[in-house]
Amino acid sequence: MIRTIIVDDELLARENLKLLLSDFCENVEVVGEADSVDAAIDAITELKPTLVFLDIRMPSGIEGFELLERIDTKDFVVIFVTAFKDYAIKAFNANAIHYILKPIDVEDLQNALKKVTEYFKMKKSLPLKDFNYSELLENLTLSLKNDCPDRIAIHHSKGIKLVEVKEIVRLQANGNCTHIYFKNSSSYLDTRTLKTYEDLLPFYFVRIHKSHIVNINSVEEYVHTDGHRVILNDKSTAPISRGKLSEFLTLLKRM
Repeated sequence: MIRTIIVDDELLARENLKLLLSDFCENVEVVGEADSVDAAIDAITELKPTLVFLDIRMPSGIEGFELLERIDTKDFVVIFVTAFKDYAIKAFNANAIHYILKPIDVEDLQNALKKVTEYFKMKKSLPLKDFNYSELLENLTLSLKNDCPDRIAIHHSKGIKLVEVKEIVRLQANGNCTHIYFKNSSSYLDTRTLKTYEDLLPFYFVRIHKSHIVNINSVEEYVHTDGHRVILNDKSTAPISRGKLSEFLTLLKRM
């Protein structure tokens, strides 16, 4: 049996993962759980797990990596759990680190555990190098930096304008074009699609609806009267679709 600890600040997330492990992963024994860095350190020290499921809590912070930096002897394997795949996967793959994405898919969970089991088997017979979590953090930080341009080019009807990304409040689809709204109340109609901007903009721009992307740093309030919507700091509003609501609220609570 693989002695396992689950580290996640959300009770429901821990309970959901425990249920999935119990129902679909028979070689795993959950011996403890923790909702903070300090609690996790105490649990790891006392219970000595061989596997830790660790929520990163990004983009609001990197508490998961703080935990690893504070533990000198890491005689356990980590499976990172993250909801923010766009900028994390590149760093994970570069370091051969196991990870699963939220919401957790049973098959992904089973595959991650299969890799961990194979790692344990190989480690018994081969002098394998331990996972370099410090290198992972460095690569992830670099990935974040590279994925966050300071300026982008907007292609409008009269030409091309360079704008500061942080000045964008929200974006709204307009057919195959995109309306971009700025903090100074100006706006431009770009000739590219909203999907283009979803791929281009850094992680703090969140698609909350098929027609809307918002700068999470510009959100002032979430309201659920007359549907679900956000109020932004330029006093404009944008709707949140039901399919995006859970993910958005999880992100908002971590701000």
